[in-house]
Amino acid sequence: MRLIFAFLLLAGLGLAGFAINTAKSRFDQYQTALTQTRQEIVPVEDVFVLKRQLRYGDVLREADVRPIAWPADSIPRGAFKTLDDIFPPDADGPRTVLRVMEADEPLLAVKVTQPGEAAGLGASLTPGMRAFALQVDVTTGVSGFLRPGDRVDVYWTGNATNGGVTRLIHANLPLIAVDQQTDEERNNPVIARNVTVEASPEVVAKLAQAQATGRLTLALVGVADESVSPEVEADITSIIGAAETVAQTRTCSVRTRRGAEMVRMPIPCPDAE
Repeated sequence: MRLIFAFLLLAGLGLAGFAINTAKSRFDQYQTALTQTRQEIVPVEDVFVLKRQLRYGDVLREADVRPIAWPADSIPRGAFKTLDDIFPPDADGPRTVLRVMEADEPLLAVKVTQPGEAAGLGASLTPGMRAFALQVDVTTGVSGFLRPGDRVDVYWTGNATNGGVTRLIHANLPLIAVDQQTDEERNNPVIARNVTVEASPEVVAKLAQAQATGRLTLALVGVADESVSPEVEADITSIIGAAETVAQTRTCSVRTRRGAEMVRMPIPCPDAE
């Protein structure tokens, strides 16, 4: 009886193992066929994505990335397709993260530094653009609600040929830093003393001249606002009207002698109501 029982047990185990191997083989064949079918329908290529969230200043390591199949005709610009592209064998050091990236997000060249490069402000500038600092306070800086990644319109108030004037000198300037903070995830309001914008050399020259000759005021642009701000200019006439402006600016006076000197004394104008 024991011999028969042992034989039956071994036979059962053998059949179970055979069934498992058969099922695994069929499953592998199915997966292979499914992959081939998908590739025939939608061509794919490997693209490296992140395994976890990375923030500004984090060092990118090989353990942080993994390849996934991505439709070949919609690969994001700047995506990495091989590990050697991300971590060159002759690199002088690691890459550093420039912007917040979430898990399973494609790793893009614009979001990390070059190998061995520090994650300073200069590393995040768009080629051909410059960083320029603007002095602000609680009034001119939108009450401290500015943060890196926002866009602002810059207004200049100063003296023009016809008197005081406020003029929009540039619209939709991107902020890349508030004080010394470049983290776009910062949400707590802070009264900044200066903000740094990214602009072309021509715009930088205009901003420098405006800051030296008048007062700058920033206006926050909405996140979803894609409109183009028109040319805007306002003077005292556009606020209180031409008649009131003339009445305010017209003065009358008489000259009279006080002792040995002549002085000018203001008097009501003859036609004043």
